[in-house]
Parts: sequence; C-alpha cells; structure tokens
Amino acid sequence: MNFELNENQKMITQMVRDFAEKEIRPNMKKWDDEEFFPVNTMKKMGELGLLGIYIPEEYGGSGFSYFEYATALIELGKVCGGIGLSVAAHNSLCTGHIYYHGNEEQKKKY
Repeated sequence: MNFELNENQKMITQMVRDFAEKEIRPNMKKWDDEEFFPVNTMKKMGELGLLGIYIPEEYGGSGFSYFEYATALIELGKVCGGIGLSVAAHNSLCTGHIYYHGNEEQKKKY
C-alpha cells in the first residue's frame, strides 16, 4: 500500500500551509489576546474551498476526500488549533449535516 501523497494532495497541503503561515500565524496571538474571531480570514478560507472541502462540487463544495480534509486540518492546527477547530466545526457540524441529512433543495441552497 502506498501512503505517499499524490501531486494534488501535495498541492493542497502546501496551499493550506502557505495560507496558515501568511494569514494566521502573524495574527493568532492578537486574536487570542483580544478574544477576536477572524471573520475575514474564515471568508478567505471559504474562497479557497476549505469550508466545504468534502462537499461535492455540484453543491458548491471542493469535492475532495476526507484525506484532503484531514490534511487541511492538520496544517491549520499546526499553526492555530482554534482556526483548525473552526474549520472542522464548519465542515463537520454545518455543511456536513446539510449534505448528509438535508433535502435536495437545502443542499443546493446552503
């Protein structure tokens, strides 16, 4: 069994790592000190496809597997556990529930 990342997985891993280092690391202490939730950073992660990473493209997601999802969480968590947890909550508790339990209209809308 081959456990090496394929080229697409390497690209996603590097993209998330670069984003975390550029957008999150320089700000995380200030966010924590001020008890601030970085809405604009979350929006940027949404634009990168991280807030619907395993949702099929037909519903507005990225269409990746749970492997890419876990890899993204690992890279975010290396820099800031709170941001990683927020992305996990959005994917697993929000979009995931709609995808797995919502009707077709809800899936297309949300």
